[in-house]
Amino acid sequence: MARQNIKSKKKKNIKLPVGKLFVTTSSNNTLVTLTDESGNKVLGGGTGMAGFKGTKESTPYAAEMLTSGIMRQARDSFGLKEISIYMKGLGMGRDGVFKAINDLGGIDISLIRENTAIQFGGCKGKRPKRN
Repeated sequence: MARQNIKSKKKKNIKLPVGKLFVTTSSNNTLVTLTDESGNKVLGGGTGMAGFKGTKESTPYAAEMLTSGIMRQARDSFGLKEISIYMKGLGMGRDGVFKAINDLGGIDISLIRENTAIQFGGCKGKRPKRN
């Protein structure tokens, strides 16, 4: 079979004055994704991308470094001025995300929304142990 010449999609000169920041925190990792208004991913990654491995991925400092890198790149390359933040999960990285955005400056927060699922009802619990 002949080898096909596949051209990769290059990002054009994107201007993104308003964006959405989706933050998912768990007990082991923090994921940050920056999208445009319609939900198309522009930037994103996990704390492993920022150079943290193992148990260090779940720390607030790792989330702060990841978020500051993504926000700095978005501000400088795409001209980001205003974001809406959507938080999900109960991990330790939640505080680091806000700290990074406030320390960076120049980016306004228009909305903070909590998307963490709340369990209600659920499955029947385990029976109590007999003594």
